[in-house]
Amino acid sequence: MKRLFKLLFWIGVLYVAYIGYSIWTFEGGETRKTDAAIVLGAAAYHDKPSPVLRERVNHAVKLYKKGDVDHIIFTGGKGEGAPFAESEVARDYAVDMGVPKHDTFVDMTSKITEGNIINAKLIGQEQGFEDYTLVSDPLHMKRSIAIANQINLDSEASPTTTSAYQSLETRVPFFLREWGFYFLYKGSLVIPDTWKPDDWVPVNR
Repeated sequence: MKRLFKLLFWIGVLYVAYIGYSIWTFEGGETRKTDAAIVLGAAAYHDKPSPVLRERVNHAVKLYKKGDVDHIIFTGGKGEGAPFAESEVARDYAVDMGVPKHDTFVDMTSKITEGNIINAKLIGQEQGFEDYTLVSDPLHMKRSIAIANQINLDSEASPTTTSAYQSLETRVPFFLREWGFYFLYKGSLVIPDTWKPDDWVPVNR
């Protein structure tokens, strides 16, 4: 029995290490043309995107101008005390870069990554979209794709190549956050929504 517990322990350690490695080394493959890019939310400073959000939007705009996506869905609601939703700020920034407003959509309510993706799917369903390209930072992609797969969203990963998380000083804390959040998300799948904090359950699930 002791040997069995020891074996299970090391299997667990290897699994946790493998997940960490796959988050750190995540690279998107060749993406196919899809109906819409989904830009996952990040902080906005009043009416300006944060460096993280700006680079996500830049990447989505690049995909749009190349013809790899036909529309862009921006996600993220208002932070506490913020006058504008993250999605509004991102959309306005993209429009200023030449994306026609009629090809953009905004999710005004989601607060977390799971909510971003679920609400984007609902918007896409209303528009008749069938497939999507997820846009975020490379370290954010493994968890984002896991969420998309869980809700049967036909999606491809397209991580930004100009992520604001470039130096080890910024990259390592974000990696550790995502490593922990990945397991937190997986654990949340077996916990009833009624047991979770109000801000954990995505709007419009």
